[in-house]
Amino acid sequence: MGTSVQVTPLCGVYSENPLSYVVSIDGFTFLVDCGWNDHFDPSLLQPLSRVASTIDAVLLSHPDTLHLGALPYAVKQFGLSASVFSTEPVYRLGLLTMYDQYLSRKQVSEFDLFTLDDIDSAFNNVTRLTYSQNYHLSGKGEGIVISPHVAGHLLGGTVWKITKDGEDVIYAVDFNHRKEKHLNGTVLESFVRPAVLLTDAYNVLNNQPPRQRRDRDFLETVKKTLEAGGNVLLPVDTAGRVLELILILEEYWAHNFLNYPIFFLTYVASSTIDYVKSFLEWMSDTIAKSFETSRDNAFLLKHVRLIVNKSELDNAPVGPKVVLASMASLEAGFSHDIFVEWATDVKNLVLFTERGQFATLARMLQADPPPKAVKITLSKRVPLVGEELIAYEEEQNRLKREEALKASLIKKEESEASRGPDDSLIDPMVIDASKTHTALDVVGRHGGTRDIFIDGFVPLSTSVAPMFPFFDNNSEWDDFGEVINPDDYVIKDEDMDQATINVGGDIDGKFDEGSAGLVLDTKPSKVVSNELTVQVKCSLIYMDFEGRSDGRSVKSVLAHVAPLKLVLVHGSAEATEHLKQHCLKHVCPHVYAPQIEETIDVTSDLCAYKVQLSEKLMSNVISKKLGDFEIAWVDAAVGKTESGMLSLLPLSNSPSPHKSLFVGDLKMADFKQFLASKGVQVEFAGGALRCGEYVTLRKVGHMSQKGGGSGTQQIVIEGPLCEDYYKIRDYLYSQFYLL
Repeated sequence: MGTSVQVTPLCGVYSENPLSYVVSIDGFTFLVDCGWNDHFDPSLLQPLSRVASTIDAVLLSHPDTLHLGALPYAVKQFGLSASVFSTEPVYRLGLLTMYDQYLSRKQVSEFDLFTLDDIDSAFNNVTRLTYSQNYHLSGKGEGIVISPHVAGHLLGGTVWKITKDGEDVIYAVDFNHRKEKHLNGTVLESFVRPAVLLTDAYNVLNNQPPRQRRDRDFLETVKKTLEAGGNVLLPVDTAGRVLELILILEEYWAHNFLNYPIFFLTYVASSTIDYVKSFLEWMSDTIAKSFETSRDNAFLLKHVRLIVNKSELDNAPVGPKVVLASMASLEAGFSHDIFVEWATDVKNLVLFTERGQFATLARMLQADPPPKAVKITLSKRVPLVGEELIAYEEEQNRLKREEALKASLIKKEESEASRGPDDSLIDPMVIDASKTHTALDVVGRHGGTRDIFIDGFVPLSTSVAPMFPFFDNNSEWDDFGEVINPDDYVIKDEDMDQATINVGGDIDGKFDEGSAGLVLDTKPSKVVSNELTVQVKCSLIYMDFEGRSDGRSVKSVLAHVAPLKLVLVHGSAEATEHLKQHCLKHVCPHVYAPQIEETIDVTSDLCAYKVQLSEKLMSNVISKKLGDFEIAWVDAAVGKTESGMLSLLPLSNSPSPHKSLFVGDLKMADFKQFLASKGVQVEFAGGALRCGEYVTLRKVGHMSQKGGGSGTQQIVIEGPLCEDYYKIRDYLYSQFYLL
């Protein structure tokens, strides 16, 4: 029997709700993603509350609310104390996302589900890994290796690979196979035949236009609105897909010499871009190479202005402008207030670049046809004045007096407890008169003088010593002096982060100037709300910039990966069922789509054995390098070691010759480029690769067949036996490893 694997969804199946799943591998429990939505509804987290204490490790895949938004609340309320793993961008940008969420809600409500300190506490426990880094768990997780890989979609986005005893469990949600301006495509296709694959069906019913056409339509729509004298509002996330939009606008403005102002408005806008400037190695190859060759940082923005306060936008010159403002759902944040102001003007445009979350204002406005009017609650925080301020101050003074009284009572009780029942014994200068007289009388009976005066300290009956406290130094010493612990002198990243609140937007700080002012503002205030009906006269357009693979691409990727068992999560009921039926026919026979809190067993059907390779056998083996591995053909006999472990031993007789085996996975597109580099005229024609004038290459068969077995895939070379034929064949052989 293979490695034991169980999967239990906590949220985000048969719906578009946040993502949160439990994956148990041989008794070690992972929580993969810990998401929440923009409604911050605690009822969604009830399944998580029931298992939080059993979690051994948390894996975060993307730096947005849907994937990590519940982490501070879970740590605070549910006692989630497991180690958390993510990439550096997911950690940094996820932290800023939660800051922005908190500050946006604190301005319009008495938000108390978590605080900034709760956010810091939750993220202080994050271990940051780089792409393809293998992290070996210890203790209960001994033998398990986790590693993050490129997912696309968001900066630092991760496909998690969990390996135990040679079997891979892959968690790949919200991946994107397309290469974009700031991100490379996913590497999910590099994993072939994993034991278990968890993926989502969120985008499986959608098909996307080519990226160039999408970008062109987007920019032309924006430019047309500006030229007509209108403003453009782009409701965006805090530090995710907005980065792609910023680069698209920045490049277009530079090439076309446009002067319309562009504003990026969130509570952490400056800090977001400052961090992103340092994450170039996590971005696309184009951006990384540009920086290496010319030191050109794509996020040194010249046309996009970063602001953290709406007053800066209000004070900007009158005229057409583009504003990218959080939140994308329009439930809170600057985008909500700007929409209320701009919705009544027919010249303005609200351009949605992602689907609004369920039951949000953005989702309502994306309906077809859109509503002509919407009811909105407009809230803002205002300082207390007049009688309210007086009443507030009186209440605060009363609370302070109560706290002072309580503190004094506690101090008095502690003092009395330390002194004991007889206070006179505690003062060394107070002498019990009755005892003194008794002593004097005794002396007098023996004929001594009665004129005796006792001065100074007398022994105490209590444990309180009449002297200053003294602490013995129990430091360890060796032959070279006092032993020093180097850890006492290490400055941790977390300590540096918390040492100061940044006011200038520097990368080592947390907040921008406006955000810091909001946090440090202790003036008494209250939230004032009023409901109003907004007439929606502006244009409403949706264009897909979500950065997810569409339905056709998802199916193609899954067919290539060909997992032994497939678990579908996160997507509408229709999308989930559609992908399930497709995969049962074309990908693998074991496809699961569990319900909330339904545990499914996806343990591999393969029988895995650990064997020891004897020294005699390995001394005659010649290995060849294949990527990160070494491969070799071995003829051996199975035996056992003294401890009873299986062992491979050399054959007593010479092995019979075996047929040559070609090892590798040839991609025709890559081979086409290789042949072109060798001067061969090559082109695709009719599903085949035409090489030169006479030779043709084609693939036949499939990578996988229904039933889970590996299918036969052959590369057929056709053409007359000529010089070109043998040359192309030699080039083809060079792409494989021959065993």
